[in-house]
Amino acid sequence: MCAAREERWGRRRRALLLCCVLVAAWEAAWGQLRYSVPEELPKGSFVGDVAKDLALELAALRARGARVVSQGRTQYFALNANSGHLVTADRIDRERICENVEPCVLRCELIVEGEMKVYAVEVEITDINDNTPKFNEVEMKLRVSEMASPGSRLPLRGAQDPDMGSNSLQNYALSGDEHFSLSVQAGADGEKRPELVLTKALDREEAAFHELLLTASDGGEPARTGTARIRVVVLDANDNAPAFSQAVYTVRVPEDVPVGSTLLRVTATDPDDGTNGDVEYTLNKITEKASKIFHLDPDSGAIKLENKLDFEEGDAYEIEVQAGDGGHLLDTAKVLISVTDVNDNAPEISVRSALSEISEDAAPGTVVALVHVQDRDSGGNGEVRCSLGEGVPFRLERALDDYYRVVTARELDREQASEYNVTVRAADGGSPALRSSAVLALRVLDVNDNAPVFAEARYSARLPENNAEGALVLTVRASDADWGQNARVRYRLREGRLRGAPLSSYVSVQAETGALYALRSFDYEEVRELELWVRAEDGGAPPLSSNVSVRLLIADENDNAPQVLYPPAPGSGSGAGAGAGAVSGWAGVELAPRSAEPGALVAKVVAVDADAGQNAWLSYELAKATEPGLFRVGLHSGEVRTARSPMARDAARHSLVVLVKDRGRPALSATATLTVVLAESVAELLSELGSAAAPAEPAGSLTRWLVLAVAAVSCLFLAFLLLLLALRLRRWRRSRLPPPPSGTLRGVPASHFVGIDGVRAFLRSYSHDISLTADSRKSQLRCAPGSCCDTLPARPPPDEPALLRGEHAAAQLAPDTDALTVSAPTGAHPSSRLPPSPSASRPGFDSSSQLFSSLFFNAFYARESFGRTSLLLLSLYSSEIWS
Repeated sequence: MCAAREERWGRRRRALLLCCVLVAAWEAAWGQLRYSVPEELPKGSFVGDVAKDLALELAALRARGARVVSQGRTQYFALNANSGHLVTADRIDRERICENVEPCVLRCELIVEGEMKVYAVEVEITDINDNTPKFNEVEMKLRVSEMASPGSRLPLRGAQDPDMGSNSLQNYALSGDEHFSLSVQAGADGEKRPELVLTKALDREEAAFHELLLTASDGGEPARTGTARIRVVVLDANDNAPAFSQAVYTVRVPEDVPVGSTLLRVTATDPDDGTNGDVEYTLNKITEKASKIFHLDPDSGAIKLENKLDFEEGDAYEIEVQAGDGGHLLDTAKVLISVTDVNDNAPEISVRSALSEISEDAAPGTVVALVHVQDRDSGGNGEVRCSLGEGVPFRLERALDDYYRVVTARELDREQASEYNVTVRAADGGSPALRSSAVLALRVLDVNDNAPVFAEARYSARLPENNAEGALVLTVRASDADWGQNARVRYRLREGRLRGAPLSSYVSVQAETGALYALRSFDYEEVRELELWVRAEDGGAPPLSSNVSVRLLIADENDNAPQVLYPPAPGSGSGAGAGAGAVSGWAGVELAPRSAEPGALVAKVVAVDADAGQNAWLSYELAKATEPGLFRVGLHSGEVRTARSPMARDAARHSLVVLVKDRGRPALSATATLTVVLAESVAELLSELGSAAAPAEPAGSLTRWLVLAVAAVSCLFLAFLLLLLALRLRRWRRSRLPPPPSGTLRGVPASHFVGIDGVRAFLRSYSHDISLTADSRKSQLRCAPGSCCDTLPARPPPDEPALLRGEHAAAQLAPDTDALTVSAPTGAHPSSRLPPSPSASRPGFDSSSQLFSSLFFNAFYARESFGRTSLLLLSLYSSEIWS
């Protein structure tokens, strides 16, 4: 049976331990920690490991600024950031903090600044036996009539021990005389009240007084004791003792009762006469705190308020009043004073933790501040309602019993409000309600959430052409609603190309000011407008940017003089000048019949101007004329017409100078020169102008051809001389060789190589027909068939007389007088065989002769006179070669 009982007790202990662990875990999960430490620990003593119990990293505690805040004005605890331990900030006296309160619990909060979190911590202060029982009067004096019967009781003033529990006052002991004994009575509240009991009749004649020693002891280990000496004086007979009308007096007073007010009056009566019937009131038992607040009138028994009551300092007081007559007989009564609360305390708002600045991109629900609100009143007077000022993007959330979190209700926008003064208001439930407020100053930090915005949606500017390099075109401006570096705007050009070159070679933009400058001088005739984009970029990370289109129009300047297209300019003409009144010389010849009517169109001057607009509007006027009244020019058309009919006395040839002028400022001009000939036909026109001008171009061409022909003939002549010299040298060398045995060349008679007859025969064997005319395209070269053989033709028989070279040539020239024909007849006889000549053994010699002949005949017979001369020279060269 005992074993079963022990097993059940073990299960109960384990269940109880498990419940304690679960409760501790639940409290830790909800941010509630509870520790217990004895009082009077030295400063810095360990209370609990909050870092471990709340699962917080030590580095996080140090980095996030964790601290402990105690309720009230005194800070009892602190946090050791290095170890994460909760330690005592000073010695704690439980009796001073929690007088007559059991248990004594101190509350504090652990606040983590970085996370804006708060954890409640409760520390129970346990009592130690650090106080000795103490009597208010170390020596007490009692008067007892000698007529008092045994068993009479005399109340004694008890000792005070502020300790609690077993350490409080536990017992009394009396020593010193046999006439008295001690009786200890327990009150309804458990308080022990000592009484002196008369055990033996007194005899004043035997002993006028008695000395006693009262000892009070507590239950501590070791026990502490306090003593008081009692002197009992024996008096003569006194029949009646004073008696209070009530054993317990009770009164309720508000805490705001004025000082000096009478709270209540105790009354005791004594039926004796004389001094034995006079009653005097004294305070028999009162705490030190109460003795400073209340005052008892010894004659009237009135209890008055000596100092201001404070419900929050004490809501109930117990006083023991003693009444004694002249015969020193006593009676006691208890006075209970209850203090009622008055709404005399406004709510107290304490900002435990707060941010001084917050980023504008903070998410909704971000904790801004932790606020502790407390009202020292009780009941409805201590109920507090909190609120925030209107028009702020924040709200209140309850964190713990008296803690509130100020959190963001929506996203913030620094551009709308850069700072907030958040007013936290608290009002209690009293009537009238008391209110208090606290202001939180919060600055909103900027985030790069706004791109630069240009002042205009599109920019355009006009720049006159021929501008100076580096000229300011325009300035673009962009603003950024952000602040600081995020609002710093820089400008740059977007990449692009114009006419094959990058845009950055035309214009540039100043990065800080947005000023756009021209890097080159623009020409309207080349570039009329530029379309570019300028980017504005802020200094955020990452940067935000925006673009704007810039259109640059090049304005035309009158920098181009009119250009005359007709009449055409001669080869040696000059261009138009670039300034006002610049003149260009133009020439042209026009025909006007003498029978022309007034207004007849003679010519039209056509001119253009590379400029635009008014700078390109042209006007024509007759600047100079041989006969001023004969011709007129259309102002805008440029048409030259007859102003009247030509007369017989008018000169045949007229020179007109037409001035073409634009409307620029200053105006630029050009001139065109016309030559008008009054004639009825082209032949008459040519005869008037003369024959020198017309063949100018063919004469120049012929001169060039003659120079080229003479140079070519000279070169060929030198080549032929060299060739002739080489042939002569070869023949000379062969002639020095020894003759053959027969003494003659085989198959070749000597007459073929000696004399003019031999030359004629040799030429006859290689005859050519050449027909030359004044036109080189009609010249002909024809080779005889016999020239293709490898051997010389046979010598003609004696009975066939051979024609001389001159006779044959005359016969060929006779049929055609326009053509010059050179013929070399071949007169070969089929039965004759001649030995091969030396020249016949060289292949390609005949073809070379034909090539040279054809070249000269085609090149130099383009003109008749020069062709005949060349033909004679060529014939002489050919005869010399073959000879």
